[in-house]
Amino acid sequence: MEDARSTYTFGRQLGQGQFGVTHLVTHKLTKEQFACKSIATRKLIHADDIEDIRREVQIMHHLTGHRNVVELKAAYEDRYSVKLIMELCAGGELFGRIIKKGYYSERAAADLCRQIMTVVHDCHSMGVMHRDLKPENFLFLSNDESSPLKLTDFGLSVFFKPGDVFTDLVGSAYYVAPEVLMRSYGPEADIWSAGVILYILLSGFPPFWAENERGIFNAVLCGHIDLESEPWPSISTNAKDLVKKMLRSNPEERLSAVDVLNHPWMREDGASDEPLDIAVLSRMKQFTAMNKLKKVALKFIAENLSEEEIIGLKEMFKSLDTDNSGTVTFEELKAGLLKLSTKISESEIRQFMKAADVDGNGVIDYIEFITATMHMNRVEREDHLYKAFEYFDRDGCGYITMEDLESALKKYNMGDKKTMNEIIAEVDTNNDGRINYAEFVAMMRKGNPELVTKNRVRTY
Repeated sequence: MEDARSTYTFGRQLGQGQFGVTHLVTHKLTKEQFACKSIATRKLIHADDIEDIRREVQIMHHLTGHRNVVELKAAYEDRYSVKLIMELCAGGELFGRIIKKGYYSERAAADLCRQIMTVVHDCHSMGVMHRDLKPENFLFLSNDESSPLKLTDFGLSVFFKPGDVFTDLVGSAYYVAPEVLMRSYGPEADIWSAGVILYILLSGFPPFWAENERGIFNAVLCGHIDLESEPWPSISTNAKDLVKKMLRSNPEERLSAVDVLNHPWMREDGASDEPLDIAVLSRMKQFTAMNKLKKVALKFIAENLSEEEIIGLKEMFKSLDTDNSGTVTFEELKAGLLKLSTKISESEIRQFMKAADVDGNGVIDYIEFITATMHMNRVEREDHLYKAFEYFDRDGCGYITMEDLESALKKYNMGDKKTMNEIIAEVDTNNDGRINYAEFVAMMRKGNPELVTKNRVRTY
């Protein structure tokens, strides 16, 4: 139990939802501004309501670091409410801009659709289905026309594994997929919702409309899409083709997020032909390039993360561990990664396996998987870094010596003299033959430019 008001000053109200309100807040020490979503506990009547809030926090932790996801900075709970401190998006909702503009040019619509589908693709590759995609849940970071678009409100989101079927009726009337209304659906429902958003971006009005909710649902189930009335005659054939393929009533015939991003209309304005980056794979590649001291330090940090911070990766590990042995073999890793990306080679998978298998026993255990796939903003927290340094500095002298390294690394069969000399040479910038706290922090933040200057390094 902790009161957010001891850390933040609360300002004006930014918005209001079913369970609570969002305020502008300012950090008392840094003066940084954030948005605080306050959820009144008295409104959380059912056990499911509490579980939904917990899952929202878990999913936001799981998706941390994505350019098009609103960042969760901290979560607090007191007697009266749960408070989520989030990145402030000062540019307002996509919904507001649509009302203001009426509709977008094809180039502008393609740019927005690309951002929407990039985050949908990343959510799906990370095992998350949003279930409430709509213009109100996409925020602009700033008022600038080129501002990135960020997805928010994961209150209805769920973790899923391939083949999972969901039956609960959730979402918003205009954007809900027909299979959701029939209570048998999977992640394809998000593609439908994104298709509705694209239709609105291009035309200024929704594809399914009626005077009441029942009428809207009937229109959705009927599935007739008007691409003949104004302004559709002046819209390109490729744009209409994409809309039709995203709004196929049969989810099995609907395009996937990757298919949408690779559609000709999405590439007409010079979009990159670079292969899509799967978040988990990019994190593994980053981990592969790290020195052994950093890998062991990250393993220590991973062991001390909260359940909320790692439960999403835990679910991914369980989906890879198909024989429920508690470890992932090379064949299991290969099968799981090939489901995420067909572009990955077997040699790359072997590299990932070797890098993630920190103790060298031939399999990846749960903590090793978390270590290799957690987002690097976990090293942003000073307490994580300080405790990791203390783990190596066993005698508390304020330095990691050659003896400290040998003691820590031999546990993972890494303690050969050559490896330790290489680590000391790389990290010891003042050439005194040992690693102080500032040098340790610089190593941990190396390769993460946004973290290098974010926090002042504490002197030991």
